[in-house]
Amino acid sequence: MSAQDIAETAEAYKHDHRDVTGGWLRPAVFGAMDGLVSNFALMSGVVGGSASHNVIVLTGLAGLAAGAFSMAAGEYTSVASQGEMVQAELALERRELERNPQEELAELAQLYIERGVEPALAFEVARQLCADPERALEVHAREEMGIDPHDLPSPVVAAVSSFTAFALGALLPLLPFLLGATSLLPALLISVVGLFAAGAVVSKVTARSWWFSGLRQLVLGAAAAGVTYFLGGLIGGHIG
Repeated sequence: MSAQDIAETAEAYKHDHRDVTGGWLRPAVFGAMDGLVSNFALMSGVVGGSASHNVIVLTGLAGLAAGAFSMAAGEYTSVASQGEMVQAELALERRELERNPQEELAELAQLYIERGVEPALAFEVARQLCADPERALEVHAREEMGIDPHDLPSPVVAAVSSFTAFALGALLPLLPFLLGATSLLPALLISVVGLFAAGAVVSKVTARSWWFSGLRQLVLGAAAAGVTYFLGGLIGGHIG
């Protein structure tokens, strides 16, 4: 098969994969789940303590704002720090390629040999890949560290995704009280539906069934809210 035939076959067969680098999916999913569960649990604790309607609303708004900004700041710092660490490792690998090119070539060839490639062919592949310093750095980063230097998660994307998702999740249990509800029941119903729906949506990007993901998130969220409600009633009763 000629080089042209290989290129044409590869292009005809080309198919896309979902983004699995975690650039936006992880912070969005975590933010929505955390916003819904934490704010509902927080408000449940206040309701359990027999707080007034205004206090419940204020608590929900404070939980939404504080949580959203905290999540965004945490995600930005986390992803930025990870990116800085990756850049430091890439700089180290670049220096090694400049100082010890033959040793790095042998190291890459050995990786291919361990995967079943014949030694002579493995060395030739490694030699051709290492002919270009930037391509050599990219290959070594992929093979040794499992990263793509050109496809690193963005701190800004992670922060915005986390902030937006947390705020939307935290708004669900708060909404009934903003509309005048005086009991926890409407917020409970909305939160139950939201938890199950959020878990079911996550199943679309995983191998889990929608009902399993939905029930798992519902059980975890309900447990957190139940414990907080109990503690709120216990503490509120003693304070009162």
